[in-house]
Amino acid sequence: MATTTPSGVQGAGSGGGAGDASQNHASASSGPGGAAPMTHRQIMEALSGLLLGMFVAILSSTIVANALPKIVSELGGGQSAYTWVVTASLLTMTASTPLWGKLADLFSKKVLIQTAIIIFVLASASAGLAQDTGMLIASRAVQGIGMGGISALTQTVIAAMISPRERGRYTGYIGASFAVAMVSGPLLGGVITDTSWLGWRWCFYAGIPFAVIALLLLQKTLHLPVLKREVKIDWGGAFLVASAASLLLIWVTFAGDKYAWLSWESYSMVGGSVLLALLFILVEAKAKEPIIPLRLFRNRTIALTSMASMFVGIAMFGATVYLSQYFQLARGESPTMAGVMTIPMIVGMFLSTTLSGLVISRTGKWKIWLCSGGVLLTAGLGLLGTMRHDTEYWQLAVFMAGVGVGVGMMMQNLVLATQNQVDATDLGAASSSVNFFRSLGGAVGVSVLGAVLAHRITDYVDDGLDKLGIKHGGPTGGAGSELPDLAKLPRPIREVIESAYGHGIGDIYLYAAPAALLGLLLVLFVKEVPLKTKPGMSQGEAAAADFLEQNPAFAAGQAGQGDAGDFIPPGYQPARPAPGEGDPTEPLANSQHCVLGTVRNAEGNGVPRAAVTLISLSGRQLGRSVARGDGRYGMDTPGPGTYVLIAAADGHQPQATTLTVGDEQLSHDVRLAATSGLAGRVRGSGDGQPVRAAMVVVTDDRGEVLATGRTGERGEFAFDELVTGTFTLAVNAPGFRPVARPIEVEGQGITRIDVELAAGARVQGVIRAGVDASPLPDARVTLVDAAGNVVATATTGEDGAYGFTDLDAGEYSIIASGYPPVASALSVEGAGPDSHDIELHHPDE
Repeated sequence: MATTTPSGVQGAGSGGGAGDASQNHASASSGPGGAAPMTHRQIMEALSGLLLGMFVAILSSTIVANALPKIVSELGGGQSAYTWVVTASLLTMTASTPLWGKLADLFSKKVLIQTAIIIFVLASASAGLAQDTGMLIASRAVQGIGMGGISALTQTVIAAMISPRERGRYTGYIGASFAVAMVSGPLLGGVITDTSWLGWRWCFYAGIPFAVIALLLLQKTLHLPVLKREVKIDWGGAFLVASAASLLLIWVTFAGDKYAWLSWESYSMVGGSVLLALLFILVEAKAKEPIIPLRLFRNRTIALTSMASMFVGIAMFGATVYLSQYFQLARGESPTMAGVMTIPMIVGMFLSTTLSGLVISRTGKWKIWLCSGGVLLTAGLGLLGTMRHDTEYWQLAVFMAGVGVGVGMMMQNLVLATQNQVDATDLGAASSSVNFFRSLGGAVGVSVLGAVLAHRITDYVDDGLDKLGIKHGGPTGGAGSELPDLAKLPRPIREVIESAYGHGIGDIYLYAAPAALLGLLLVLFVKEVPLKTKPGMSQGEAAAADFLEQNPAFAAGQAGQGDAGDFIPPGYQPARPAPGEGDPTEPLANSQHCVLGTVRNAEGNGVPRAAVTLISLSGRQLGRSVARGDGRYGMDTPGPGTYVLIAAADGHQPQATTLTVGDEQLSHDVRLAATSGLAGRVRGSGDGQPVRAAMVVVTDDRGEVLATGRTGERGEFAFDELVTGTFTLAVNAPGFRPVARPIEVEGQGITRIDVELAAGARVQGVIRAGVDASPLPDARVTLVDAAGNVVATATTGEDGAYGFTDLDAGEYSIIASGYPPVASALSVEGAGPDSHDIELHHPDE
C-alpha cells in the first residue's frame, strides 16, 4: 500500500512569520500540512523565492537577446545557427515542461523547482564558456530543461497556494517580475556586450548571484505538502514528443536550403514526425502516469486553451526573438539601444498583465481579457508586418506596445482558465500542458519564421546587389553564411543589407499574425466558467481550513482532551491509498488505532474518491485518504485520543466530526449532504427579450445573502454549491419592477428557474405657470406614495418637463412648487400617464 509521510505543522515561523507551537491556527495556514488558508503575508513570503527564480530564468534568457547577433557572428554562425540557439532551448523546454508538471504531482515541488534553477544556472555557465555555435546550442538545450521546470513549477506552486479567483491578484506580481526581467535583461545585456572589459560571455554569468539568493529564499519560505507514493515516469512519452518536434523543426530549418521542399528528405522527415506523434498518443493512452493525461482534453476549455496557447507561442516568440536583429542589422543600432527600443512592448506586457490580474480578482471575469488580448496581438503583428528599415520609430513603438499588451492579456490568463477546470491532483499536469503547447508553438514559430527569414534575406540581398551590379558571394546573412558586421561593410552594401533585414523581418510578422488570429478564434469558443474560490489544496485540506476557521476552540487546543496529535510517535506513517488504485481486498489501515468507515451520500450510497482528512484538535494534519469506488476509507492514527475527521467530495457539502479513538478500531460512517446549483434566465414580460446586467440575489429564511450576481448577455445567471432548502430569489434591473419569489432547491443537480420582469410605469408631464401658462423651469416636483413616503423628486428643465420612471402601480400624489405649491392625486396603471401636466399660479392671478 502506498504511504505518505505525516506532515506535522512546523509553525508559522517556518514560513517566515512569527509564531511558535502555541499559535496553532497560524501554523496551520503555512505549514506543510497546508490545512488552513495562507494569509497574504505568508503567500508573499512564499512567492519571494518563486518570483526571484522566475526572474533569474527570464533575465538569463533576455539578457542575451540583444547580444545574440554579436555572439553568433563571433562564433562563426549564420542565420540557421541564430535560429537554433533560440529553438534549442524552446525545444527542450517543450519536451521537459509536461515532465516537470507530472513530477510536481508526485514529488516535492520545492525540491523540484530548486533542481530546475540549479540546472538552468549550470547550463548558463556552460553557455558562457562556449567556443563555437555547437557548444552554445547544446548548452542552450540544457538551459531549456531548467526553464521548463521553472515555468511549469512556478505556475503549479501558485495554483496549490492560491484560489483561481484570488490568483489574478498575484498574477500581477508575476507580471511585474516578468516585465522587470524583460526590460532590464536586454538593457543589461546590451551594456555588457558593449563594454570591452566584460564582453558577451558575462551575459550568461550575470544571473548566477540571483539564482543563489532564489535557492536560499525557497529553502526558507516555501513549505508545501509532500506526497510520497509509488511513481512511474513516462520517459517513453517524453522521448517521443521531443523526437517528433525535433524532426519537424530540423525539416523546417533545412528545407529549401539543403534539399527541396518537395523531396524524399522532406517526405521522410514529415512522415517520421507524424509517426512519432501517433506513437506518442498511443503511449500516453496506455501509460500509468502519462506526462500529458489525454483525459484532460476531454474538457473543452482545456483543449481550446491549449491550442490557443500554441498559436500565442508562435506569435509571442516570433515577435520578440527577431526584434533585436531588426534594430541591430536593419537600423544599425548598438545592442544597448536595441534593448531600449523594445521597451514599449515590455511596458505594454507589464501593464496588461498586472491590470488584468487585478481586475480579474475583483470581478471574476476573464474571457473578455483573452478576447481583447487576441485582437491586440493580431493587430500589432499585422502592423509590424508593414515595417521597413526606415520606418518611423514612433510607429514601431505603437505596434510593439499593441503586441505587448496582447501577450500580457493572454499568456497568464490562458493558464488561469485551464487551472480553473481541474482538480488539485491534476494541477501540475494541466499547468504544464498549457506551457507545453505554448513552448511547442514558440519552437515551431521561431524555427519556421527563422527559415522564412533566411530565404527572404537572401532574396532581398541578391536583388539589392544585382541593382548595384555586384555579384553576391559575401557574408550577407543568408541561411548558410555568417551574420554580417555592418561596420566592416562599404556603405552601398551596408544599405542593401539593412534594407534586406528590415524588409525580411517585417515579412515574417505577416506570417505570425494569422497564427495569432487562430488563437483569437479558439478563445472565442471558450466558455467562461466562474473562478473557483478555493486554492489547489486537496478538498479535505480546504474543508479542514473552513472547519478550523468556524471552530476556533479547536484551533486554540483543548486541555484534557487527549490530543494525541500533538505528539507523533517516531516512524509513524498513516496509510493513504492512492486514488482509484490498489487492490480492493487490501486492508484500508494497518494499525489497531485506526478509523474505518464509508463516506455516503444522502441516499446512503458510497461516494467514490471522497477526500478524508484527519487533524488533531490543535489543527495539525495527521493523515489523508481517498475513498475507494464503494466509498470505503481507512485512516491510521498515532494512538488513542480525540481527533477531527473531515470528509469532502465534489457536489457535496464538507462534513467535520470529532472522534475519540480507543485501543480498538473505530468504525465511523460519514454522510455528506449534496450541494445543488441554481440557474435560469431573466426576460422582459412584454417582449420576452433577455435582460442583461440584472442583479440577482439569493437569500435564506433569515434574510442572509447567500449569493449575488448579474445576468449575462442572454439574461442568464447561475450559482453553484447551494445546499438544499427554501430560499428567496430577488431580481431587479433598471427600467423594470423588482421581483422576489420563493424557490425550492432539491437534491443534487441544477434547479432551473426563469424570471420575467415587468417594465416599470412612468409619469411625465410639464409644469406650467403664469397667465399665459408657459413652461416653468427649476420647479421642484415631489412624488409621494399612498403611505406618505417620498418616492422621488425632480427639478424641471427649461421646457418645464419632469418625469419619474420604474414605478409600481398604485395611488400617488404629485406636489409641484416654485409658485405656491399644488398637490394633485394620480393613479398609476399599466405604463402610466405620459402627460400629467400641472399649472401653478399666484392667488391673485
